[in-house]
Amino acid sequence: MTDNNVKTAMYIPSAFSLSDRAELNDMIRATGLATFITACPEGPVVTPLPMLFDAEEGEFGTLYGHLARANPHWRAPVVGDALALFSGPDAYISPGWYASKAEHGKVVPTWNYEIIEARGQVEFFDDKARLLDLVSRLTGLHEGKRGMTWQVDDAPADFIDMQLRAIVGVRMPITSLQGKRKMSQNRNAQDRAGVAKGLSASEDARDRDVAKRIPT
Repeated sequence: MTDNNVKTAMYIPSAFSLSDRAELNDMIRATGLATFITACPEGPVVTPLPMLFDAEEGEFGTLYGHLARANPHWRAPVVGDALALFSGPDAYISPGWYASKAEHGKVVPTWNYEIIEARGQVEFFDDKARLLDLVSRLTGLHEGKRGMTWQVDDAPADFIDMQLRAIVGVRMPITSLQGKRKMSQNRNAQDRAGVAKGLSASEDARDRDVAKRIPT
């Protein structure tokens, strides 16, 4: 039997807990694309969603994004908190990289990764002024990162009006924020060195990115 009063949360062993607020905020900004999830009576509803993070709004910050109006996600009744998951770099870890494999052989494969879980009550809105402000801020953020200069008002006003009518805004003040960084911290120094060496030799840039994050 399930206790409906128990709030579930991401499982985070103490060795992998990431709690520094500034670091969590930086990871959210670096990730950009969230997996946005709400529960409804029929089950979970999921949308990959670029989200704007306002760290100054609310205790833990506030997330903003927008859905296509045609997306039924925003119409589904929401049960409890919404979730926004921000995934960082990840990689498969071969037990063959561990120095301890040669010592006792008691090793198995695993996966290294970083992830942030943000929770909060979600608000959907379609006010034109709020939507225009949101898309302008979101565009400015990502254009600025790439050194580009396109702005929303570069497009014809009637075209932008049509685009705004086709979307619904999402606002989620964060009430719970936690992160998990699993980067072989639970292995000894020799095993970690082996993992870093193995990943560094990979042709996959994502593996090499994870290699840089293995603690020495």
